[in-house]
Amino acid sequence: MSIRRLRTLIAVHDHRTFSAAADAVHVTHAAVSQQMRSLEEEWGVALFDRSRRTPDLTPVGRALVARAREILRAYDGLVPSVTGDEGFAGEISLGAVPMTLTGLTPLSVRLLKARYPGLHVRVVPGMTTALIAEVERGALDCAILSRQAPLPPGIDHADIAREPMELLAPEDTTGDDVRALLAVHPFIRFSRDAVVGGLIDGWLREQAIAVDVTMELQGLEAISSMVLAGLGVSIVPARCVRGASPLPLRRLPLPEGAPVRQLTLAHRRDNPRLRVIEAIHTALLGAVEIGIFRPVTAA
Repeated sequence: MSIRRLRTLIAVHDHRTFSAAADAVHVTHAAVSQQMRSLEEEWGVALFDRSRRTPDLTPVGRALVARAREILRAYDGLVPSVTGDEGFAGEISLGAVPMTLTGLTPLSVRLLKARYPGLHVRVVPGMTTALIAEVERGALDCAILSRQAPLPPGIDHADIAREPMELLAPEDTTGDDVRALLAVHPFIRFSRDAVVGGLIDGWLREQAIAVDVTMELQGLEAISSMVLAGLGVSIVPARCVRGASPLPLRRLPLPEGAPVRQLTLAHRRDNPRLRVIEAIHTALLGAVEIGIFRPVTAA
């Protein structure tokens, strides 16, 4: 058995096919197939059900993937545990929900890199549900996501910031009554695939507010641009880290009792790089305290 073969086995599990796993570990499809055959011969077990067109891991294979992850975590943390740097070098993977990618995430990574220049942060965008699944199976070290429900067993979290909802409206609209503005203007819905979209839809139903939905979009930048073009109003979270040059839009807080998005940093409890994850959380809190993301200017 070799560490390389264990990494390939995990890649097959995470990427679903031999071809995708081959790309992930930078070997050929034939090499992946040979490595898996070698593991089966060495262990004397069937790792894959090859009766299907795409080989699936057997129950024994899935159980061995879980143990292989434990072995690799211990292996990857071996040198840092002796040298004392606790892994503040090399790569760590950070998932992030889309709305954080233009403010909170880049500012916090900048703060982190300023302190730990040898650390490479691989940022992976995704929706909350998908990010939780990636963290749970070990494909991501940690992820910035919207926490509105209990996380799976084995997943810990550290909260980052609360983002209240606000109404976005064109500058030429009049009046501050959120209900009235929602009643008379087309509504640009935040994607219901996102936790935030579900919160907003739930609040509208609870308040018996009928809206005229004209489009449904996922990104804050896309929604803001549509509102700027005078195509409607929308409800979005008030970002905890703003851009340096926000679009000229009206931003009105929702009435008391409206939903709030809770941003949190989620990670597996058994991740061996907990000190690095704690440093990421500290950088995230630092970014929230700064509150605005300004570009770096040349000296």
